[in-house]
Amino acid sequence: MHKSMKRIISIAIVLIIILSGCLMQKQTAEEIYEVLEKVVVKEKIFEEQQTPLMSLEKQEKVLYDKIITLGMKEQKQINKLSDEALKLLDEREELMNKEQKSIIASKKEFKKIKALIKELEDPKVKKEADMLFDIMQKRYEAHDALYEDYMKSLSYDRELYQMFKVKDLSIDRLEDQVNKLNASYNEIFASNEEFNELTKKYNEQKTVFYKVAGFKIEK
Repeated sequence: MHKSMKRIISIAIVLIIILSGCLMQKQTAEEIYEVLEKVVVKEKIFEEQQTPLMSLEKQEKVLYDKIITLGMKEQKQINKLSDEALKLLDEREELMNKEQKSIIASKKEFKKIKALIKELEDPKVKKEADMLFDIMQKRYEAHDALYEDYMKSLSYDRELYQMFKVKDLSIDRLEDQVNKLNASYNEIFASNEEFNELTKKYNEQKTVFYKVAGFKIEK
């Protein structure tokens, strides 16, 4: 009788330990989930800048096209259009800074999952969480590069519009500046492509992590 009781008590203790471990695992995964959802909220400002940023870029392109079709005798009009373009550059810089601040806030929030991942005991869940963390870190690095390239390009744009306002501007100087700008645009394109690709990979990996961790994903 006593041996049976001991056996039952032992089994009960083992079950409590197992259930306790499962509950802790679930709680940690849920904390990671909450952090990842907060990251989405932090990047809302980033997303909100995309449409107005593209609109400003298109407006500036229209001004640029008008300037290069004008003759040197129409310097007054060139100056007016250049000043308008310079104002658009200021607006673009402001939006890009908002975008970068949003990404920095996202990065600060996302860092919280590093300690939580260490608490995960299920090797499959931990593996997917580690992959998610690594991809996101690369994504943040890609955006830092994109931001740096974009700001450099804005400085080259400013130099160009200031040049347009100079009388008797040499064709060689103008060509050199345009070449610098084109090179910077190529860098932006490459950085943006990498950032978009890593964003796609991150979203895919997040879905994998949610499934492995047992969260239902709404489509």
